Amino acid sequence: MAINHTRLSTDELKRYNRQLILSEIGIEGQQRLKSAKVLVIGAGGLACPILQYLVAAGVGTIGIIDDDKVDISNLHRQILYSTIDTGRNKAECAAEKLKVLNPEVRFLTFPVRLDPNNATATIGAFDIILDGSDNFETRYLVNDICVGLAKPLVFGSIFGFEGQLSVFNYQNGPTYRCVFPEPGEAPNCALNGVLGVLPGIIGTYMANEALKLILGIGETLSGRLLVVNVLENTFHSFKVTRVAPISQASTKSTYDAERDKFPQIEFQLSKEQLEVLLEKEEQSILLVDVREPNEFEANNLGGINIPLSEVLDEISTLEADRTVVFYCNTGRRSKQAFDLVKAAGFKGESYWV
Repeated sequence: MAINHTRLSTDELKRYNRQLILSEIGIEGQQRLKSAKVLVIGAGGLACPILQYLVAAGVGTIGIIDDDKVDISNLHRQILYSTIDTGRNKAECAAEKLKVLNPEVRFLTFPVRLDPNNATATIGAFDIILDGSDNFETRYLVNDICVGLAKPLVFGSIFGFEGQLSVFNYQNGPTYRCVFPEPGEAPNCALNGVLGVLPGIIGTYMANEALKLILGIGETLSGRLLVVNVLENTFHSFKVTRVAPISQASTKSTYDAERDKFPQIEFQLSKEQLEVLLEKEEQSILLVDVREPNEFEANNLGGINIPLSEVLDEISTLEADRTVVFYCNTGRRSKQAFDLVKAAGFKGESYWV
């Protein structure tokens, strides 16, 4: 990473004083931070502490990519946002708030979903990547692009009371695939729940690893997977070794194989398409709201309410002779419900909005 030797301003010297007096950092270290370009994938629970601490530390350029919008159910753990932010794109909302924290930082926001079409260009523009995503298709895509572009990757995941983190692809070290060779069942906050402080703990660890990578100090988690259980106060470190490197050819095929199980274009309906469908065939449509009962009671599009966490238990109640349409506020939970019932073998016609 090239170092920007431009002198730090008087304001910057004051702002970062407590870091500058550390012998491991000093002026040169702060210049390294100012020159660094870091991409944070996802702007949810893990990203909130990651972004706040990287911005406060003076990382010069920070990219944020997320197509999701702030929901009230996020607020117990995504502490960068407030109730008044509900409905806003997370990437843009986060950048706006973080700019107030440190106006010296340059923000690049991408209010879109990371996919094979934009991943190489987006990841390629940054020095270090931090993955705070919550699904396997994104994790494998990010890992494989980072391997192809020789970008170090800081990884973290959370579920329940447990978090995992590591540094992948650093100085020819292990990659995500060395630990998780094949996709499995990704733990999900909506299904399994998560203690609100857990992403704060794991996200802060991730920010710490990124700062050490930029500064070239300390011992990183490359070659180790750290598993933290905050309920039992246990820390376990597992050694990870590098396996045979993957090729870029396998990158896209793996991502597409997962995505093509349920082609999004074929099974996703826009709200406009749903309105047309209901106008023509209302009696044959079964609307299923997969939000929580209190959300359903507050406002809904009609139909029945089966919370996402209960979808598999209630799959037998879905009528195979009617067209099932799952819906929620943002499309995230309805897509998960659609994937779950299809994976469980539901043969009826179904869509998600």
